[in-house]
Parts: sequence; structure tokens; C-alpha cells
Amino acid sequence: MPAINWLAVIAAAFSAFIIGGVWYSPLLFAKPWQRAAGLTDETVGSGNIALIFGLAFVFSLLMSANLAFFVAGTDLGMAIFYALAAGLGWAALGLGVIALFERRPPAYFLINGGYLTVSFAVMGLILGLWR
Repeated sequence: MPAINWLAVIAAAFSAFIIGGVWYSPLLFAKPWQRAAGLTDETVGSGNIALIFGLAFVFSLLMSANLAFFVAGTDLGMAIFYALAAGLGWAALGLGVIALFERRPPAYFLINGGYLTVSFAVMGLILGLWR
């Protein structure tokens, strides 16, 4: 089993959370994302927010750990390349297939797929730098 820096895994998971906070904020894509996802301000603010954020972090942590095993033993450039390939080639395009069948608008795929791609690339950067 490859040696994994678990602090780097946690930091990479937090990076996805931070990127998501900016990505889905009014600064960038909040309103276009809401329109594309069919959400209102009320629906975004409803639900068990602690559970939503808690599970989102757990999922980010699992993605980061999975990516850490995937990029273990590579150099920095390959770690970023593999992470980018996973973010775009698997996560974003997988979301794209789902979006097609859900009849979502292209903005839905572009905003969410862009977030996944950027988040994976940054996670790969962190995991590649902090061995």
C-alpha cells in the first residue's frame, strides 16, 4: 500500500470546500447555478444545512483520499495531470451524462463540471506538493 499523507488529504478536502464556497457564491456562479439547477433562494437556504455541509465534507474527504491513492508515487506534474483527468474525464463527464438524462441546461453541466474539474486539479496540486 502506498504511503499517504493524511494531513494532505484533509487539506485537499478543505480546498474543495473553499473552492465550492467561492464557486457557488454571488461572486461567481450563484445565480446562474440556481437557475440551471431550478433552485430558488428559499430552497437553497432550506433543509438541514449542517447535514448538507457535513456530508459534503465527508464526500470531499473520500474523494481526496481516493485521489491520494490514485496519484501516489507520481511526480507533481503527473499528480496534477491525473487529478485533472479524473476531475474532467470521470467526475465532470459523468455528471454530464446524468445532466443529459435529467434534461438539465448546458449551464448546469458547465458550472458543476467546472467546479469538479478545478477542485480535483487543486486537490492534485496539494497532494502532489505535500507528500
